[in-house]
Amino acid sequence: MSILANANTKLIVQGMTGRSGTFYTDQAINYGTNVVGGVRPGKGGKNHIGRPVFNTVGEAMREAAANASMIMVPAHNAAQAMIEAIEAEMPLIVCVTERIPVLDMVRVKDALRGSKSELVGPNSQGVLTPGACKIGVMSTADAKPGHIGIASRSASLTSEVVASLSSLGLGQSTTVGIGGDPVHGIGFVRCLELFMADPDTHGVVLIGEIGGSEEEQAAAFLKAQSYEKPVIALVVGRHAPAQRRMGHAGTLSVFGSGNAVTKNAALKAAGASVVENVVSVAPAMADAMVRA
Repeated sequence: MSILANANTKLIVQGMTGRSGTFYTDQAINYGTNVVGGVRPGKGGKNHIGRPVFNTVGEAMREAAANASMIMVPAHNAAQAMIEAIEAEMPLIVCVTERIPVLDMVRVKDALRGSKSELVGPNSQGVLTPGACKIGVMSTADAKPGHIGIASRSASLTSEVVASLSSLGLGQSTTVGIGGDPVHGIGFVRCLELFMADPDTHGVVLIGEIGGSEEEQAAAFLKAQSYEKPVIALVVGRHAPAQRRMGHAGTLSVFGSGNAVTKNAALKAAGASVVENVVSVAPAMADAMVRA
């Protein structure tokens, strides 16, 4: 079991014929993901790396029964690609593209409201269900099938946590990169909902950072739901200098809010086990699994 993606996922890649699209589509195929085609307007009817190319997302859904899309489209066209997939009622959309203008994402969020689509990203490493389906740009070297769900704002920290969990014999049900941008698709709360409903996920790791309010929203959800699965939370950025511009747009702190201290306090008060650094995540989850 897993959330969002599994062995039944039929993936298309919007922008498959580009350099990045070609590289990561080939990686997904080699991992075993069922890639049923790609989308590139004007190149419909052709083949690329052994897969058919369609002119539109709707055409790919009708002819190849696609139920997920990975967007590998340059930033200036990525919003329109997401909106096309949303309007076609694609169930799962994973946008890897970074540096999408905020106002473009506002348009995407408006299209997403009330739709039948789940959007992951943008600026996301993607969704990985180990051994079954890879949608994104993450490393799979250390990932193993198992029962720990991960939702993260950081790609590099996700890889570290996956490696350390696997080294302790704790595989992963699904890893989800919610992205580092201030305006994005699903967040921690939606991931917690999905992991809670997944009987094969026995524990959840949240990897947060300073800025924004994702962690505070997750804390409020955990407190309201009396979450039944152990949650290990790591919020990085405790030592970030005040008033320093950070790499992720989503790390923007407004009026002093959104710092690591307040986020950790909120998560701890909601029942999560808060750890101070990345090397503590896997041992904390191992302890939680023993006690569960």
